[in-house]
Amino acid sequence: QVQLVESGGGLVQAGGSLRLSCAASERTFGSYVIAWFRQGQGKEREFVAAITWSGGSTNYADSVKGRFTISRDNAKNTVYLQMNSLKPEDTALYYCARRSGIATITMARGYSYWGQGTQVTVSS
Repeated sequence: QVQLVESGGGLVQAGGSLRLSCAASERTFGSYVIAWFRQGQGKEREFVAAITWSGGSTNYADSVKGRFTISRDNAKNTVYLQMNSLKPEDTALYYCARRSGIATITMARGYSYWGQGTQVTVSS
């Protein structure tokens, strides 16, 4: 079973940057998608960004376009989320998730494997 481990969260001031990492426990052949979701306190889990493992196609939520960048390092089985110009409303627990296929869908229920999450807190 694939395990996903997030890291890189922390406390940062508004306008600052963080880079999150999502490391997979094993290399899986075939097509699949890695996505980042987030869940603020008292809020529903929401899609942030996704990337296909083979083709490098990406998808972003409108709220993070131009500020966040998702990328992958196949040799390290790791996906990154570079977050710049952070805002207090970006504060949340950030999860990475994986699904088979090539569709960078935005619905959480479409993803089969999830990490435990890493906390991002942006102070004003």
